[in-house]
Amino acid sequence: MMAAYGFVSGLPLPLSTFTLRYWLSENGVARSVIGYTAYIGLAYSFKFIWSPVLDQVAPPGLMRRFGQRRGWLATIQPALALAAVLLALTNPGASPATSIAAAALVAFLSASQDIAIDAWRIETFPQRQQGEALAAYVWGYRFAMLAAMTGVIWASGVVGWHAALLGIALLLLLGPVVTLLAKEPVTEPGGPRRESTGETLAHRVRHSVLDPLQDFLTRPGALIILAFVALFKLGEAMGGIMTAPFYRELAFTRDAIAGSGPFSLVATLAGITFGGVLVARIGVGRALLWTGSAQTVAMVMYEVLAHAPGQVPVLWSTVATEAFAQGMADAAFLTYLSGLCSRAFTATHYALLSSIPALAIHTIGGFSGVLADRVGWVEFYAICTFAALPAMGLMVVLLRRYPPE
Repeated sequence: MMAAYGFVSGLPLPLSTFTLRYWLSENGVARSVIGYTAYIGLAYSFKFIWSPVLDQVAPPGLMRRFGQRRGWLATIQPALALAAVLLALTNPGASPATSIAAAALVAFLSASQDIAIDAWRIETFPQRQQGEALAAYVWGYRFAMLAAMTGVIWASGVVGWHAALLGIALLLLLGPVVTLLAKEPVTEPGGPRRESTGETLAHRVRHSVLDPLQDFLTRPGALIILAFVALFKLGEAMGGIMTAPFYRELAFTRDAIAGSGPFSLVATLAGITFGGVLVARIGVGRALLWTGSAQTVAMVMYEVLAHAPGQVPVLWSTVATEAFAQGMADAAFLTYLSGLCSRAFTATHYALLSSIPALAIHTIGGFSGVLADRVGWVEFYAICTFAALPAMGLMVVLLRRYPPE
């Protein structure tokens, strides 16, 4: 079930990131505008704002019979498939703003789906199985990313962009099927209170929003933890925002880019598996240190690629190296985040923690297109590499003072 949820969760993300940017690039949209599409991802950054609704408010109407987590998923997932259809029917060449607006709707519904899936995972599996659950989730997620990124780019050359994107919308209809087959988790006593009569509005707001924040912010090292979480993915993600125009300007064909997909998939799955082994063998803290270092070093491959335009083996090597390092880092990082969540506020805490990296990415990262225009590709990716160093310093401080259990 976690692999299946990973698949339906991974499908919509490229529709507001790499695939969208490649589509815009093919239609002649300016590099600076493509960089600003990073702001679409603010939905993932601010999902903690409406995550208390999914924690405390019952699903609408007939969906309540499925339970809290499945009920909200059964509400969100059909709307997400419809939003993907709307995106597929737009024309970025004639109206890029319409395509970007449709992608923003996809991102909002996708982020909402992620809130409920993450809460379902954390409440369904005991702590000792969270690593296995995350590994299965990432496997499904990466297969979906392959379909929605390189799969769509390849298919667009055969059946056109509209038909290729409609295929992803069709696959998103698997989401409600997975939810119907899943079991509703049994929450522990003292867990989220989702139905309560006689409460004042102020009391419900306090329990839904203020109590989860107070629970987290009063723990030792909370501010250092938040700063580290915000910066851990910044350098890697800033570089990732501009890969679509980067590949095109280096004269790589659509087939060459699509051909990198299997290398990315295999490398990511190997990375997440190896990262999971590291977590089990040496603990979350040490694994985070090793995999974070590998993720930073792997950024150098983009600078190598900038000096090798049109050389497909270098492209595939870069994609594979980056994917392996990112997979390793994800295994340790997501396990670390899951361990920070209180069972009383599962959805809210995980939504907050997983939103923070995206907040830095989708604010600072929004200027990546302007920065690439100003300094060129080699210097741009050098800056992205150095942007990862502050997080590494915070990590060392954090692991010494407040090591994870």
